[in-house]
Amino acid sequence: MKFLALMVVLIFASALRASADISSLISQDMFNEMLKHRSDSNCAGKFYTYDAFIAAANSFGAFGTTGDDTTRKREIAAFLAQTSHETTGGWATAPDGPYAWGYCYVQEQGNPGDYCVPNQQWPCAPGKKYFGRGPIQISYNYNYGPAGEAIKADILNDPDLVAKDPTISFKTGLWFWMTPQSPKPSSHDVITGQWKPSAEDTAAGRVPGYGVITNIINGGIECGKGSNPQVEDRIGFYKRYCDILKVSYGDNLDCYNQRPFA
Repeated sequence: MKFLALMVVLIFASALRASADISSLISQDMFNEMLKHRSDSNCAGKFYTYDAFIAAANSFGAFGTTGDDTTRKREIAAFLAQTSHETTGGWATAPDGPYAWGYCYVQEQGNPGDYCVPNQQWPCAPGKKYFGRGPIQISYNYNYGPAGEAIKADILNDPDLVAKDPTISFKTGLWFWMTPQSPKPSSHDVITGQWKPSAEDTAAGRVPGYGVITNIINGGIECGKGSNPQVEDRIGFYKRYCDILKVSYGDNLDCYNQRPFA
């Protein structure tokens, strides 16, 4: 009987470990298929490794482990889709389609400014620039500061770490994903069904679904303006990744008729 009880405990512990590790839902082969051209000669996305993604995800215990398998897979698809849009190197007639070109870029393209604004709590380090880096293209000193504090990496004083260390890079994206910034809920709470719209949200057309995540990330530019290419691109990535993960999309994928958060 003691042996049987021990076996039950070991099986239960093994099941808990599996449910807490998203590698049970997304394999390296799936990851590579999703981000199919990240290592293309015109991209810098070889930087983004599967191992770094899994390590970063496991440091945020609730990511990809909340809810049933459908919910968990949708969260993985939604995170990779939104960040793929932020880092895309795709175009309409790209090989394998535009949604096979996520995670092409590590740093903001063009000639970005320093993104330094006066902030007493998170002052800019001398000579440092806070333009977009990593999966979520984290920008501004007031985001680098709290993100670095949360993930225990001094990216306020050394923002280039986000473009040098892939695990830190993924962690900045997951920090943004998991952290509510009032009046916005966290993207995690939205995709896992934990966010309940207030009366104000309902009046603004903000309903549970993937579309609200777009509103959280860039609603002021993309939402409440009818159909537009940016939102369509975010949805295109999401649908492709859901298909690879063999999970349904859910409802309310766009934010065309949603007012941005204040």
